[in-house]
Amino acid sequence: METIHYEQKGNLAFITLNRPDAMNAFNYDMLAELGQVAEAIRINPDIRVVVFTGAGT
Repeated sequence: METIHYEQKGNLAFITLNRPDAMNAFNYDMLAELGQVAEAIRINPDIRVVVFTGAGT
């Protein structure tokens, strides 16, 4: 995945929007990747919390 970074730590899922050059604005690729990650989270019974962050300053 190029525009989304996904990491799981225990019951937490961390999603980082990774387009700092565009101020992490959504584009088609990011939305498609986010859909894939959301489905993976949906079917994972261990995840209780999802934290969204953005790359860059």
